[in-house]
Amino acid sequence: MKHGKTTTLTLLLEALVVGILTGAVVGLFRFGIEKTSGFWLHLFALAHQNLWWLLVIAIGFCLVGVIAGYFVKHQPHVGGSGIPEVKLELQGKLSVKWFPILWRKLIGGILVIGTGLFLGPEGPSLQLGSSIGQGVGEGFKQTKTNSRVLLATGAASGLSAAFGAPLSGALFVLEEVFHNFSPRVWLNALAGAIASNFVVSNFFGLKPSLAISYNHSFPIGLYWHLLLLGVVLGLIGHCYKLSLFSLKKVYQKITALPRWLHGLIPLAILMPIAYFWPLITGPGNRLILSLSKTITTQGWITVGVLAFFFILRIVFSIVSYDSGLPSGIFLPILTMGALIGATYGTLMVQLGLLPQKLVVNLVIFSMAGLFAAIIRAPFTAIILITEMVGSLLHLMPLAVVAFIALLVDEMLGGRPIYDSLADAMQGKNGVAKASGHEDQLTVPVYESSRLVDEKVADVAWPKDTLVKMIRRGSEEIIPHGQTKIAAGDMLVLAVDSNERGKVYDEMKKLQEVELDG
Repeated sequence: MKHGKTTTLTLLLEALVVGILTGAVVGLFRFGIEKTSGFWLHLFALAHQNLWWLLVIAIGFCLVGVIAGYFVKHQPHVGGSGIPEVKLELQGKLSVKWFPILWRKLIGGILVIGTGLFLGPEGPSLQLGSSIGQGVGEGFKQTKTNSRVLLATGAASGLSAAFGAPLSGALFVLEEVFHNFSPRVWLNALAGAIASNFVVSNFFGLKPSLAISYNHSFPIGLYWHLLLLGVVLGLIGHCYKLSLFSLKKVYQKITALPRWLHGLIPLAILMPIAYFWPLITGPGNRLILSLSKTITTQGWITVGVLAFFFILRIVFSIVSYDSGLPSGIFLPILTMGALIGATYGTLMVQLGLLPQKLVVNLVIFSMAGLFAAIIRAPFTAIILITEMVGSLLHLMPLAVVAFIALLVDEMLGGRPIYDSLADAMQGKNGVAKASGHEDQLTVPVYESSRLVDEKVADVAWPKDTLVKMIRRGSEEIIPHGQTKIAAGDMLVLAVDSNERGKVYDEMKKLQEVELDG
């Protein structure tokens, strides 16, 4: 027992190391994007005085596209957000070298996101953190199981540092990546997330990243707006996911450019957008903060402008992401949600169905709703918006919009977007399994699982799988054939590392529920 406590404490200290290192790296990442973005916006301002500066910008964008594309060409898992890769690593379906990913993602992400493409730093930040977690696990020569905990801790720390939201960072990893609230993962992920947020707070301050003031409670009598808005968000979120995968097929048909240079396409489209509407470029945080001022202006013109900005954002964010550049979609999704809320709210004000002062509420609620519909992580959506806005008020309407949007996507047969991206990635981009040794897979047993009340000997376990231990509350049970499995148990399975991903999939089918990776 004493040895177990020592091991737990050692892992917790290593998780803190992961959090501190991740905070420093992601802090550098955010600082680099901020300065790079300022540089390009300054050049576009100069272009308004002298059009020759557009030639300089075009050459610079080409260099960015070539450099970032070259990184992706040599390390395919540098492209995109990196979250599907983390999911596959935790499932044992992917093995990558952490350092080549780390430095390429850092530099490539700064170059790409800093241009003003409608892309976000949060997914890359999560992958940066997971790479650091993997590196720390290797450095301390941890077991495969503990290394995965550190990898998950790094992912939580990266998201925490990107948003300044430690609770959301830890919660997202559990809700979306692990699909299970494992106490050990939760403890270490939260410790790392707090440590990373502490580090970045020393550089960027304690002000919430989306400090929007909204002090008016949403009246119960107007909750029908939340229901209608939730339906709209669910429909748009579902269509967004379908479009994201459809455009990938279009990119595959473009043979004039090799795949690694497809990033030049959105960079070329970005030039006129950034020249005429610089405010709406980038991940979207500047645009979201500006909405609180824009929506105070009434008029049908405001409704039209907001709707136009939303259409532009959703179309070009898909074009940008599907190009394969190192980037994420977290903040762009929140930006689209904010624009939907602003458009809906100003429309209802014009129709006399909503007080002007409540439009800002809908802006905030819509961010949570669209996130819940697309990412399919409603708890993270609610806590994330709460942390980013810096207000614990209005949790009920946030939850209502998020739930309705999620329900609509569920009824339409939607899936979590990162699950779909991970599934599409399997068998491509060097997805490989680790060398064959004994590995471990932890499986939670839910109330709805078919394993509940079954004896260990009566279960048709996957081939070459051994139930080593059952964790039941604070107990650790060494099972025998007649041991009954109970709801809430954590089954510790010994598997061949070459077969870990296959066993993971078979256990999902065996239980007919989602499992911990």
